[in-house]
Amino acid sequence: MARTAAFEILYRDYYGRVFGLCRRLLSSGDLAEDAAQEVFMRAYKSFNKYDINQPFWQWIATIANNHCIDQLRARSRKQALFGDETVELEQVPSPDAPVLSELISNEDTGALNQAIAALPDRYRVPLVLAYFHQSSYDDIAKQLNISRNHVGVLLLRAKQRLRDSVAAEGVGGGQ
Repeated sequence: MARTAAFEILYRDYYGRVFGLCRRLLSSGDLAEDAAQEVFMRAYKSFNKYDINQPFWQWIATIANNHCIDQLRARSRKQALFGDETVELEQVPSPDAPVLSELISNEDTGALNQAIAALPDRYRVPLVLAYFHQSSYDDIAKQLNISRNHVGVLLLRAKQRLRDSVAAEGVGGGQ
């Protein structure tokens, strides 16, 4: 009974954040709603494994990351989500514009969120994990089963696509 009451409080406190993370990873409100519910069901079933000395957010966010990445993999079984690292490296132009953190601080949040949602899964997922969940390159590489260098390449390409998208919209900073 106490376990259920404690979990209800955590559910109310963290549902919004879990839903937001799922929405960013899956780029769909409907899919995110289903995913958030599944994440909390999984968390409830394994709540006895939760270490109360650790932040709840990190525990539940890890469950959410894993579930959403599994969903994305299932969605794109026919087509590889993350391509060949060598090809990605060859296609990367040199950076000469502001990085994502500058875009976030300078640009309209709504336009940036739309641009992030429009990114292909292969770029959006590492971007969300790195900048919105603060996962390290090593953690992202492990979750996505790619190399650390490939994570860097995907993040660079994601930021370039965001920059181009936001610049094409003519939003913010007078570009």
